Amino acid sequence: MSTGSGADSAPAPSTSTPEDPARSSKSSMFSSLKSRNYRLFFAGQVVSNTGTWMQRIAQDWLVLSLTGSSTAVGVTTALQFLPMLLFGLYGGVLVDRLPKRPTLLVTQSAMAVTGLALAFLTLSGHVQVWHVYLAAFAVGLATVVDNPARQTFVSEMVGPDQLQNAVSLNSANFQSARLIGPAVAGLMITGVGTGWAFLANGLSFVAPITGLLLMRSRELHAVERAPRGKGQLREGLHYVAGRPDLIWTIVLVGFVSTFGFNFPVYLSAFADDVFHAGAGSYSLFNTLMAVGSLAGALLAARRGTARMRVLVAGAVAFGTLEIVAALAPSLWLFALLMVPIGMFGMTVNVTANSSVQLSTDPAMRGRVMSLYMMVFMGGAPLGAPIAGWITDAYGVRAGLAAGGVIAASAAVTIGLCLARVGNLRLSVGWHHGHPQVGLVPRERERLATAA
Repeated sequence: MSTGSGADSAPAPSTSTPEDPARSSKSSMFSSLKSRNYRLFFAGQVVSNTGTWMQRIAQDWLVLSLTGSSTAVGVTTALQFLPMLLFGLYGGVLVDRLPKRPTLLVTQSAMAVTGLALAFLTLSGHVQVWHVYLAAFAVGLATVVDNPARQTFVSEMVGPDQLQNAVSLNSANFQSARLIGPAVAGLMITGVGTGWAFLANGLSFVAPITGLLLMRSRELHAVERAPRGKGQLREGLHYVAGRPDLIWTIVLVGFVSTFGFNFPVYLSAFADDVFHAGAGSYSLFNTLMAVGSLAGALLAARRGTARMRVLVAGAVAFGTLEIVAALAPSLWLFALLMVPIGMFGMTVNVTANSSVQLSTDPAMRGRVMSLYMMVFMGGAPLGAPIAGWITDAYGVRAGLAAGGVIAASAAVTIGLCLARVGNLRLSVGWHHGHPQVGLVPRERERLATAA
């Protein structure tokens, strides 16, 4: 969310860093893949992310089958993200202290064991809902360290010049796997059962672990690790508190993720309760949303800057489309709306993620990203049970619409606050025969009037 000279957006974090003072406005869409280490990482994550999406679909469907309750699905999601909410900041402190590659080898191995254990329980016929709850919580504990470690390790693989591009490609990677995972999971659930999807996820971690082992240490960009000491958590919070650009971004992401991103609750209920279409339609909804998310991530990879106005506009569009989808009368209209919802949701995600990383001191990046991920992922333990309760009490249409209203309202409110703080006003006019809408400094308007 950088603002260069003459930028017509509200004050926002600069995408230029002390390491990279002069970023170009655009770059090749796949330029960061020139790095061998990043190619290994990218390829491993494609396989692992596919397995992760298979497990997510199978997990939600298994809980719904065992309990018949959307609230139980929400509880499962909450348990998976609760550790990030409780311990996320401490995970960031550890990540700033520890070497990233060995740390990732440990966390990826732990998540592989969890997937294999859930597969054994399901295939043996002994699985109970509390087993799924426990597995979700265990994955969440590993994620506390794994997520900020993966986020910050990207800069060590590609360096500051390619960080914006690599962050966007990571999101594209995740969403391309999301295209494959739900489709394969749907076939497995209807064909052979959920246990095989859990087994596939456990085995998929072989790919990223192998990629990490094959990396060349001499080609990594050295980043100074924070020494062990007291007050490092407080130091990270103080750093963010002195950066309004980071605070506004994190607050907006918190509202959107907590109330707008509860799709495991909404989509399973729409497939089962509203359209009575089964697991195949649930996979279809996720797949179409992934199509839009992939498009949003690839478009972000071509942008060299990330402006606050893009983040705010994306959040407004995302919330508005959720409201429209909540009112959709047919399955196919609802399914088609998943594409733009996915695209604008990913615009919010990538724009916020890349701008926070690019505008943060490397020595603080683990702690700042852990706070960002704590808000982004940790909002689920708060939002998912609420969404599940609204869905059970008032219907899934009311739940989805409420999430959209809150997300859009938060974006509009934060946009207006930023405009006020930045002494900006809305400008509507014509430029070369076309309407033009934007935010301009009031001082510039007064000078133009005086002239």
